[in-house]
Amino acid sequence: MRIPLGKGVCGTAAGNRETIVVADVHAFPGHIACDAASRSEIVVPILDGDRLIGVLDIDAPVAERFDDADRAGLETFVSILNKHVDWSRF
Repeated sequence: MRIPLGKGVCGTAAGNRETIVVADVHAFPGHIACDAASRSEIVVPILDGDRLIGVLDIDAPVAERFDDADRAGLETFVSILNKHVDWSRF
């Protein structure tokens, strides 16, 4: 799904090129619901240098599910992923 930069949690994270942790998606201005059961969300941008490839978007059915440890772990995951994927093919 393509979401414009700056729209919703994914578009905001992509536009700012920084991870966003949202404790309560219903309190996030302009939240775009992909799952009615979603209560919290974490979005990590996937970058190839300065080029935005996409985002890793994870929702949870409970509020305040994600914390700084999740942020650090998922940012590390994306960093490892970037070492193993040739994004120039996409």
